[in-house]
Amino acid sequence: MSTKSLTGASVSAIILSILQDGDSYGYAIIQKVRSLSGGEVEWAAGSLYPVLHRMKTNGWIEDYWVDHEGERRRRFYRITKKGVRALEREKKKWMTVHGVLAQLWDMKPVKMPGK
Repeated sequence: MSTKSLTGASVSAIILSILQDGDSYGYAIIQKVRSLSGGEVEWAAGSLYPVLHRMKTNGWIEDYWVDHEGERRRRFYRITKKGVRALEREKKKWMTVHGVLAQLWDMKPVKMPGK
């Protein structure tokens, strides 16, 4: 299954959602997406890091370095307050799309919390 265009449109929402659950580093984000998709969505590090850089430039995330004894240094990412607001906007957009598709496919749409 080709998921390139879908994940391209949803990449920011996915990353912000992962980071809302806690700080993480690039490879762990890639592994989380692979796990959540049952292996259907595969991101390459070369594709992820430009997105993370853009999100940092937008002020949605910030980064910091962590040194672990016996391991290489890792750059961790955390969501910012601006990123939380961006994620809320993304959730609304994706829930609208979900609602339309659910109706078209005769499925019950998922309701947004607080609505």
